[in-house]
Amino acid sequence: MIETARLLLRRPVPADWDAFRDFMMSDRAAIFGSHRNLGKAFRSFAAELGHWDIFGFGMFAVTRKSEDRAVALVGPWNPPDWPERELGWMVLDGASEGQGIATEAAQGALGHIWQNLRWPTVVSYIAEGNDRSVALAERLGARLDPQAEVPEVAGQTLLVYRHARPEGLA
Repeated sequence: MIETARLLLRRPVPADWDAFRDFMMSDRAAIFGSHRNLGKAFRSFAAELGHWDIFGFGMFAVTRKSEDRAVALVGPWNPPDWPERELGWMVLDGASEGQGIATEAAQGALGHIWQNLRWPTVVSYIAEGNDRSVALAERLGARLDPQAEVPEVAGQTLLVYRHARPEGLA
């Protein structure tokens, strides 16, 4: 678990399914491709849970300290067909957008990646046209890496933003 000023980042649990499903079935999730299908949404959520079981880490369910309802998923992601390890994010709760929750959670997750997972490098794959995610990546200090390999995602063109490893970390 990671604690920030306003948030708790914890391993997702089956009870987070409702928030994930509602997000994936909404117009807000269009940027993530063709998830607007209950079966695909379920399989995507199962992958979030399974990632933790297989790799021992994964995206964190982000909650406000005052409640245990997941408002976002943010954190390390490394499916076997991804060219590089990723810091990913999605704000599940539309009412939570624009409040700095994704930034705060991503900063906490990025610290975890560098200090605990000790990854030598990390990127964020962002769908072309997802200006809010580009802005978040840039707030985190990431820069577009046009030379990086891009994962294949049907129907999407992805940009690769590389996060700068803090100096002084072994």
